[in-house]
Amino acid sequence: MKVEVWFVGKTQQRNIREGVLDYAGRLAHYLPITFVEIPDIRNAGKLSADQLREKEGEVILARIQSSDRVVLLDEKGKMHTSKEFSHWMDKSLQSGSQRLLFVVGGAYGFSSGLYKRSNHLLSLSKMTFSHQMVRLFLAEQLYRAMTILRNEPYHHD
Repeated sequence: MKVEVWFVGKTQQRNIREGVLDYAGRLAHYLPITFVEIPDIRNAGKLSADQLREKEGEVILARIQSSDRVVLLDEKGKMHTSKEFSHWMDKSLQSGSQRLLFVVGGAYGFSSGLYKRSNHLLSLSKMTFSHQMVRLFLAEQLYRAMTILRNEPYHHD
């Protein structure tokens, strides 16, 4: 199964970009994974939060295939420990889907259409993080999950 992580918009913070690239390189050892930046919506500053969510949702939904397993990073999603997440990843990778998509939305979250299409909502914490920082946190947790599944000494209980 191919894993893709989609981010809405470019990351302006160099340290986050570099961190994501670092974990992307590490993850390539374990599974076929791609990190994709969905371009920002043009004239986004002229749109309301609801309009922007809907426009971003349309762009994302147009890229999703019917066979994809879609995971939205959302504050209302299921929280896992790192070990639980690694087991969830293992089951997801064995599910038979062609692609497992993790989607990190824009600053205002997801459209109702994306919520309807999603297969799973995942939360990284009860705290709220910027959608920029979530990129790095997710990349690290994906790497941690792979090392847990391989019994490698990255994760400590």
